[in-house]
Amino acid sequence: MRVDSDTLVLGIETSCDETAAALVMGGTDVISSVVSSQIDLHARFGGVVPEVAGRAHLEQITPVVREAIAAAGVDPRRIDAVACTVGPGLIGALLVGVSAAKALALAWEVPFVGVNHLEAHLYSAFLEDDSLEFPLVVLLVSGGHTLLIEMSDHGQYRLLGGTIDDAAGEAFDKVARYLDLGYPGGPAIDRAATEGDPEAIRFPRAMSDGGLDFSFSGLKTAVVNHVRRHPEVDSRDVAASFQAAVVDVLVDKTRRAAALVGATGIVLGGGVAANSALRRDLVAAGEADGRRVFLPGREMCTDNAAMIAAAGWHRLRDDGPSPLDLGAVPSMPILES
Repeated sequence: MRVDSDTLVLGIETSCDETAAALVMGGTDVISSVVSSQIDLHARFGGVVPEVAGRAHLEQITPVVREAIAAAGVDPRRIDAVACTVGPGLIGALLVGVSAAKALALAWEVPFVGVNHLEAHLYSAFLEDDSLEFPLVVLLVSGGHTLLIEMSDHGQYRLLGGTIDDAAGEAFDKVARYLDLGYPGGPAIDRAATEGDPEAIRFPRAMSDGGLDFSFSGLKTAVVNHVRRHPEVDSRDVAASFQAAVVDVLVDKTRRAAALVGATGIVLGGGVAANSALRRDLVAAGEADGRRVFLPGREMCTDNAAMIAAAGWHRLRDDGPSPLDLGAVPSMPILES
């Protein structure tokens, strides 16, 4: 089929704890976007429970898709393709979206496109500014991943660095839980840090001198040890100091990656991209280095289906439809087509 600016793609996202559907035209024009969050369901557990997430997706997938189509004001027969996340993510959650997407594609007799969730995060920026020029360095930071990626063109990536243990978002969640700041941990740390002193405690900046890989497990342990030794310490100072340590390393390595590949700009993506200190410091670093830094809106940082539809549009244009026997791939890497 011909894929052009009029091609309308329905995107479906169920990789973790958001059930989302969106319609995107031409790979960049968001016609509608609906996200049903499960935060309240998982809050009492202090983290995402896979079985709970899967059941919630089953309950929400049909009404969410229906709402996205209604909000777009289009007849389902106008939809040209259905794209969905096939990995990485929770296997039970992924299967709900994959099954729904295949069923709709078969019913409407349109192509099915499997999308890599991590690749889709790279397209959040293009949904808000399609004038971005390659090569770009993307800092992708979420609860499950911390990656530095060179994006030399659509569909052409090179992994520059990643975490060897905890992802940044995972560290935020664990520290927030230890400090009893609430769930989800990222926003809780961010809020507490605004009232704390980021220089109160000098936490370690792991692997700051070598390579482009990250390590946050030791930092998490340093926080726990400090609080145990100093139980009277203000949790807001701990949060601010911990956040500063994470942000310092993320910004420093991103600057080095951009210089290494001669990037025209830097793009931030993933759930942790909503962190106010990271956004502020990365923009300041870009200005100092003479590089443009693009920050997606906070609604595009978290999981959504618009980015899935956008990535699906590009995959359909470049590679054609995915086979219907393509299954969920919970550990899919970023570089897998």
